[in-house]
Amino acid sequence: MSDDLSVTFHGAANTVTGSCMEYCHDGKRLLVDCGLFQGSRTLEALNRSPFAFSANDVDAIILTHAHIDHSGLLPRLVADGFDGDIWCTAPTSDLLEFMLADGGRIQESDAARRNRRRDRAGQPPFEPLYTEQNGLAAWRQSKAVDLEQWFEPVPGFRARLWNAGHILGSASVELEIAGVHLLCSGDLGPENKAFHPDPQSPASFDHVVCEATYGDRKRDHLTIEERRRLLGAEVKAALARGGNLVIPVFALERTQELLLDLAALIDAKQMAAAPIFIDSPLANRATSVFAKYAEALEDLNGAVFDHPAFHFVEDVNASIRLNSVSGAIILAASGMCEGGRIRHHLKHNLARRESTILFVGYQAEGSLGRIIVDGATRVRLSGEDIAVRAQICRIDSYSAHADQDDLLAWLDARQPIAGSLFLSHGEGPAIEALRHLTQSREYAATIVTPAMGETYRLSAGKPAKRTKTGDPALQAAIGRDWQNSYADFATNLKAELAQIEDAATRAKAVTAMREVLVRYQQVRSARQGRTNPRP
Repeated sequence: MSDDLSVTFHGAANTVTGSCMEYCHDGKRLLVDCGLFQGSRTLEALNRSPFAFSANDVDAIILTHAHIDHSGLLPRLVADGFDGDIWCTAPTSDLLEFMLADGGRIQESDAARRNRRRDRAGQPPFEPLYTEQNGLAAWRQSKAVDLEQWFEPVPGFRARLWNAGHILGSASVELEIAGVHLLCSGDLGPENKAFHPDPQSPASFDHVVCEATYGDRKRDHLTIEERRRLLGAEVKAALARGGNLVIPVFALERTQELLLDLAALIDAKQMAAAPIFIDSPLANRATSVFAKYAEALEDLNGAVFDHPAFHFVEDVNASIRLNSVSGAIILAASGMCEGGRIRHHLKHNLARRESTILFVGYQAEGSLGRIIVDGATRVRLSGEDIAVRAQICRIDSYSAHADQDDLLAWLDARQPIAGSLFLSHGEGPAIEALRHLTQSREYAATIVTPAMGETYRLSAGKPAKRTKTGDPALQAAIGRDWQNSYADFATNLKAELAQIEDAATRAKAVTAMREVLVRYQQVRSARQGRTNPRP
């Protein structure tokens, strides 16, 4: 390993999940985050690929926050041999106990569910990525540190955490390594975020890594009162339809914000008293951590989370009984509909015209949530084709991420940046829009949009220099994949064939599609024949 300081982007480059940066110097390795990839099946398959580094060679990890796209591969890394400290804030450490254990339980239950599916009959058993015990083992290696206090995670590496205003315990990471001054934004919160003050950190760096989730989007900057009125209008309209209001939520932060606002609306008699079910054991445990830190949080007045309208659902059978309710509000994880109990509720509500699905969080490209938001009329869910007849709604004002204006204001306050500004944790259009704006404002000597697998040498006062190109296989996994396209094609095929005017023409269409597959098989056989000629 070179004595030069370098950074490698192992995830969250031109995508918003799988956050992981590796800083190397003088034989030492420090990771900032080690997150799970979420989205298409192709992207999720990266979670099972070998790490690009040896787990035994990693000296320490600094975790920006507890969201699973930043922490979700820690159990696998520990199971592979990492035995160092995982540095983070105290709230993040408390949340990890529940987040990582729950992640393991979800992995185990999803593996069991997939193995029961009829369309997997005869295939090798699907193994969980990691277990609940792996998750707890990783949590035990967490080490809490106060904000704004210098510490040394690795000999020769100094670090300090700053409030990022994103979720409970979230932090930006300031680093001093080999005379180079760095800042990793982590995920940044927006203006007027419930619970937390605006993001803070020093100015004047050699290099800054900034997230770009909403780099191409401006939101209306609503006050908490204005946001509540918007939520109240959606709830009123949904309940008037007579069905359920189903809200896919992130168990951490989004659930607690919604509970805060729903309690306020009910107490002010601005919405009808409807039963509110929080069907996520993880959200229930995360809410207990919020209660623990209530005195340090903004906007909390009294025992908000103990409101009589709230019903916290723990038992699976109690969750299943919600199939028979109508006129209820159901909050269930996960926020992008990629796992957890929300898929169960979507299965029983998407096809009901009187039901409403309300999205209040970011939906990554290739995720089921994104497919629904983008207007799919049918989706494939747990091996079944489900018609989308429910009302699909969206509120952007609950985002825990800074928008374009917030990001630019944060970068303004970090000036000057003597070397390079790296834009990560964003999809291609978002990163490109932010790159154009930051370049025009001359925020740094160079603006870098790293690809997954790329390595850069970092020096004091000089632009970063790329020393290793990205991995095309990793980059090809980003975005919608063939399985997204197949699911869309298969779920809509019968309906589209039915629109053809007569049976004979429909039969010709089916024959033509089959002939395409036959031609591909013939071409493949011919190629194999040329590659492996007979002796």
